[in-house]
Amino acid sequence: MKAKIIRIPVLLAVLFLFSTCAYNTIDPGICFQENVLPIFVSRCSMSGCHNSKDHEAGYDLSTYEGIMKGVKANHPFQSEVYTTIRGNNPSMPRGQKLSSLEVDYIKIWIKSGAQNTSNCLSCDTIDYSYTSRIEPLLTNWCKGCHNASTAGGGFDFSSYSGVAAAVNGNKLMGSLNHLSGFAAMPQNADKMNDCSISTIQKWVDNGFPNN
Repeated sequence: MKAKIIRIPVLLAVLFLFSTCAYNTIDPGICFQENVLPIFVSRCSMSGCHNSKDHEAGYDLSTYEGIMKGVKANHPFQSEVYTTIRGNNPSMPRGQKLSSLEVDYIKIWIKSGAQNTSNCLSCDTIDYSYTSRIEPLLTNWCKGCHNASTAGGGFDFSSYSGVAAAVNGNKLMGSLNHLSGFAAMPQNADKMNDCSISTIQKWVDNGFPNN
């Protein structure tokens, strides 16, 4: 009987330790190109920071290869791109810190092997509503520069009206497609993936409704 009494506290201690050390239970199938890269491009690679032109602190965070210079695969706590963004007072990015979800995405991506994955989900060619598809895409890729505080190029994507203003004159699609005569967006980075651009184009072609 005494042996059983001793085992119970030990078992409870082990369960508690496991629960406190477990990683957040977000879907582990995080896709680098769709979920992780936009965070770095929008929040870390703007002009004067970690991009292909400026290379602040030696990092270009607009590409997989550049990001991997600060990553030790499978070990987020040994990866500079993660340790500098975590905690209550992170050193990066300047200004508003990343959301807890964005930090978790990066953490779990590194923990899962930090692979350059893309097109993890099939491209949805049906849903192009502003609320469910367009706004999240522009938030991920563009809002780091185009917001109420910075309004890069004079455009604030914090609201539908700000996005609609960029659609007029083909400014939004010209920039997203990196056409001549337009400021290529995302800035200092490659284009969005084809599925994302096609979805935004479909929304624009259908009158860019606020739905």
